[in-house]
Amino acid sequence: MLNEHIDLTGKIAIITGASRGIGEAAARRLAKANATVVLLARSSADIEHIASELGDNARAIACDVADWHAVAAAVDRVFTEFGKVDILVNNAGVIDPIHRIEDADVEGWSRTVDINLKGAFHCIRAVLPIMKANGAGTIINISSGAATSALEGWSHYCSTKAAVLMLTRCVAKEEAGNGIRCVGLSPGTVATEFQRRIKAAGINPVSKLGWEQHIPPEWAAEAIAWLTTEQSRIHDGGDFSIKTNEGREFVGLPAL
Repeated sequence: MLNEHIDLTGKIAIITGASRGIGEAAARRLAKANATVVLLARSSADIEHIASELGDNARAIACDVADWHAVAAAVDRVFTEFGKVDILVNNAGVIDPIHRIEDADVEGWSRTVDINLKGAFHCIRAVLPIMKANGAGTIINISSGAATSALEGWSHYCSTKAAVLMLTRCVAKEEAGNGIRCVGLSPGTVATEFQRRIKAAGINPVSKLGWEQHIPPEWAAEAIAWLTTEQSRIHDGGDFSIKTNEGREFVGLPAL
């Protein structure tokens, strides 16, 4: 653990897309910092296994973030058991199917909007009243360089990540006065199943990267843990990047 001083004892954290990759790594990292973690994913098997490994301070809830009623019910379960939500990590996201716009699958494009953008909104909308009543909260939206860069074949992903960046800014503007923080994390390319799908599509320069050029998901998780600290507040309302040496130095990660 790089930042051993981070102590989240007594904090309740919800992590979406927690069955693998960045979401799983974030759940494990926040649990190591003594947070109670609630893992959300569409299927229950993987998150139940992870939660069982993490012990008594972990819960698994099957939830499709694209479904507002499912999200509201999941957050209500968390509130009923714990009485608050301190941290929300909006990590759930998809990039399939990867196609140039002229070949895009219309239903797949729309589903990406439902998960990547509406899913983040649903979770934020569900936790805001709870955080506001508690007078504090931290919302971390997993972002991407695709939020500000157009990439061939990724019109659905770039568009939704750009929208999530604006959502981050809007939440920060509206809720900062209520003690609620909102910040994005742009981790760069991460060695997860996501990258295997990108590689298989063979579209745009990202698909040409070697596996060794991607950072491990644990580095992104460390950045998520750091973004819960007071020192990270200067990045509220924007995307914090660990693609630069400056960003990595803040977190304590190795330089490029």
